Amino acid sequence: MKDQLYLMQPGFVNAGLGPFYCGDSVSVEGMLGFFPELREKVDVHYIPFPRPRQPLIDAIGENNQSVPALILGDDPFPTSGAPEPERAGGRRFFNDEKKIRQFLSAKHGLPQSG
Repeated sequence: MKDQLYLMQPGFVNAGLGPFYCGDSVSVEGMLGFFPELREKVDVHYIPFPRPRQPLIDAIGENNQSVPALILGDDPFPTSGAPEPERAGGRRFFNDEKKIRQFLSAKHGLPQSG
């Protein structure tokens, strides 16, 4: 299984206000724009704002619905430069945009954020 990246669909409404976009998702989306080859290496999913966010619940549990989220696949973990992932439901994952970008850079030999 490839790594699974979950980003928030833009244009969501929260408490009757909006439309909004998720700034953390935009940061990761920007990395995908700089390095389009990542879209072939990672499955990217856009999910709606309202909870429950069932795909995340199914994979890493109800307490881990924050987006963006990167659920790691079966590939070996990079030996250097990658942050330590969290674990839930037998899966390794990140739900912090900086750690997601750092991990993708380390795994795929891309420049690190300055």
